[in-house]
Amino acid sequence: MYAQLQTLEHAIFAGFTHLGAVDLAEKIISILPSKQRKVFYSDNGSTAVEVALKMSLQFWNNQNQKRLKILAFENAYHGDTFGAMAVSGRSAFTAPFDALLFDVIFIPTPNVNNIEDIKSHITHHKSDIACFIFEPLVQGASGMLMYEALYLDELIAHCHNQNILTIADEVMTGFGRTGKLFATDYLKHKPDMMCFSKGITGGTMPLGLTTCSQPIYDAFLSNDKLKTLFHGHSFTANPVACAAALASFDLLMQPQTMQHISRITAQHHAFKLKIQQHPKLKNVRQTGTILAIEWQNNTDTSYFSDLRTQLYNFFISKNIILRPLGNIIYILPPYCISESDLAYIYQQIEEALEIF
Repeated sequence: MYAQLQTLEHAIFAGFTHLGAVDLAEKIISILPSKQRKVFYSDNGSTAVEVALKMSLQFWNNQNQKRLKILAFENAYHGDTFGAMAVSGRSAFTAPFDALLFDVIFIPTPNVNNIEDIKSHITHHKSDIACFIFEPLVQGASGMLMYEALYLDELIAHCHNQNILTIADEVMTGFGRTGKLFATDYLKHKPDMMCFSKGITGGTMPLGLTTCSQPIYDAFLSNDKLKTLFHGHSFTANPVACAAALASFDLLMQPQTMQHISRITAQHHAFKLKIQQHPKLKNVRQTGTILAIEWQNNTDTSYFSDLRTQLYNFFISKNIILRPLGNIIYILPPYCISESDLAYIYQQIEEALEIF
């Protein structure tokens, strides 16, 4: 980052490019599913989602087709800007703005009992649906809710059969968090678009990324200027952020990084087995380096549970930063965490179970 600041600290990205943006695009594309061929830069996870939604809607508009409905999961979270809010589950956080959010077809996460009903529902609305957006395998802000890749795969395949675009929001799950480089690596059927932020720079700089397949890009490639995707941000593809992302990419691709991810996954699994029968716990769930522990509660899981403040303050007093989602605590450790530090966190969770 320091070296980049000596060369080019910023330039508006409209009608311009720079080496860092080109290098990063090529490196990211090289490790993504083969359908991903083009990169669109933005600033953060919410804007990466906004870009994907606009790409989807305009993809059909550029072909003189009117498809205005979005398909999304119940309990989803995709960000805090208006488009991202619209495709997120309605809650107390969206309530002041609900009247201004566009209509979305919400469906439950798929399982063996509901997959056929979901597919029938999609088929019924297929001519109106522009795209299906989803958090693959883990719904983060809703409590690290997890579901099986098998049925998501089947759902994506069905959307493709119905000519519906698919968007994987990997802002939280991307770059190793689920045990593989990307959550979509667990799938046979790949999305048409993907959204990234958070881990892309190792947390050092804000950066958003939306990738898409060649057919989506081609729908905008025209001498007709009205087919342009008119979207951009002042700090799109900021050179310093790109430099941070390139350095983070190099660290991610080192063999020892995947070894650390495997180690954390194994430690989480062992701890899950140790505590999952505890009488105070409702559920313990894990995907890769993500571990979620749900306390028993007199009511349904709630972000506003009083237990949240008690747990947060307890862990802060132990020099641990955990951010409970109501009565759910979750651990998403940095991949450089040591075995002893992770064991200390587990120890304090066991202590909290005796207190709260």
